[in-house]
Amino acid sequence: MPRSLKKGPFVDDNLLKKISKLKAGGVEIIKTWSRRSMITPEMVGFAFGVHNGKDFITVKPSENMVGHKLGEFAPTTRFHRHGGKMQKELEAAAEQKEAVKMETAAAPAAGAKAPAKAPVKEPVKK
Repeated sequence: MPRSLKKGPFVDDNLLKKISKLKAGGVEIIKTWSRRSMITPEMVGFAFGVHNGKDFITVKPSENMVGHKLGEFAPTTRFHRHGGKMQKELEAAAEQKEAVKMETAAAPAAGAKAPAKAPVKEPVKK
């Protein structure tokens, strides 16, 4: 549920102090634990290190990010992949396809002819 317009956006006071001390476009990263702070137009051009529970994720706000919270751009969980037999088969097929690409790319460079492509059959219309 969004914050009331009457109250205005929430930005941590310590974060505002840090922003006022620096100039926009600098190389210094402003570290913060305040994931709940909303991105305001004054923050565009700065680099923030937003804590995700383990590390500081660098967030560089743009004009499109104004109105969102800093925590939205520093995920706290990492998606590895879905497991199972089907996923392993897909990964093996992708590795095999990549290996074939590498072989065909290396063959013309060595002076050999590229393999001829088989004609594509069109589906029969009824």
